[in-house]
Amino acid sequence: MAWIMIVVAGLFEVVMAYSLKLSDGFSVPLASAGFVVSAVLSFGLLAFALRSLDVGTAYAVWTGIGAVGTATLGMVLLGENASPLKIVSILLILCGVVGLNLVGGGH
Repeated sequence: MAWIMIVVAGLFEVVMAYSLKLSDGFSVPLASAGFVVSAVLSFGLLAFALRSLDVGTAYAVWTGIGAVGTATLGMVLLGENASPLKIVSILLILCGVVGLNLVGGGH
């Protein structure tokens, strides 16, 4: 269950970053509210997952999901550069996240 919480927390981290971009420096109220709600949910789920997972592994997976998801979202929805090197780098982060999941990290 803790790993599911980490994955969902990572997805909320992606929503948080996207909402932050859309908030235009917190000048757009709805996007700013989306940032706050997704931040609370993301950190809250991470905190609950840390009850049974090692902090280093859980944090690395959480940030990895956020980084991969946010970079991908930027390329797909925001028209950001999608160079081959960027895509390979994202895939390497994803491999690291999968590897950490396979190793475990619970106590």
